[in-house]
Amino acid sequence: MRLGEVANIDVAPGPNQTSREDGKRRVVVTANVRGRDIGSFVSEATQKIQADAPVPAGYWTTWGGTFEQLQSAAKRLQIVVPVALLLVFMLLFAMFGNVKDGLLVFTGVPFALTGGILALWLRDIPLSISAGVGFIALSGVAVLNGLVMIAYIRSLREDGKRLDAAIVDGALTRLRPVLMTALVMIIGMSPMALALGEGAEQNAPLGRAVIGGLAFATIATLVLVPALFALAHRKGAPKTRTIELEPSHV
Repeated sequence: MRLGEVANIDVAPGPNQTSREDGKRRVVVTANVRGRDIGSFVSEATQKIQADAPVPAGYWTTWGGTFEQLQSAAKRLQIVVPVALLLVFMLLFAMFGNVKDGLLVFTGVPFALTGGILALWLRDIPLSISAGVGFIALSGVAVLNGLVMIAYIRSLREDGKRLDAAIVDGALTRLRPVLMTALVMIIGMSPMALALGEGAEQNAPLGRAVIGGLAFATIATLVLVPALFALAHRKGAPKTRTIELEPSHV
């Protein structure tokens, strides 16, 4: 029996191959994203598909490639960032020997993160993996500047200086090192923050987050940290009394 007796044969163009996943057919659509971050693109594309081209029953869509890698990296950052901050605090506690001074140094981190988030918000840039990496580096610089300030004030206190004098001398002496550290980081990140060429959508969030966060963290280190140190150690500072001597009459 010939095949033509039981079936009609039509010659027509068709796919070169049929891809399958878990026993089901799969069609891969690729695209290159330029001029914006992948996260916002996928969010907008998902809304467009749901509104203009709803997927019928029995079909589904998944996002892979770079976006899938970003999701995996974001989950890892949710673990890495808290662990890194905890390790930094443990090192500060081991260095100072008390929780109070460790927390004082750590106060620069929330200000640094606030400045970084504000810088991204002003430029309408969503949080991304590169921005998260910038926040990690930013936290390290903020802790370093606070450590330089608090350690020097403590050394002045151990040499016998009064609390107010130690804070003023420490803030003025460490003004230049703190500013130099911040300016070097800001200048180094400026080309990345101002990048407009290929890959700028990935590099710009990192640079802008670091620059904005350092601006806030530097102000906090120079102004807030010494003030908090004074408040925290005011109770334990020895009080001085003024004794008036009356001249004797001869």
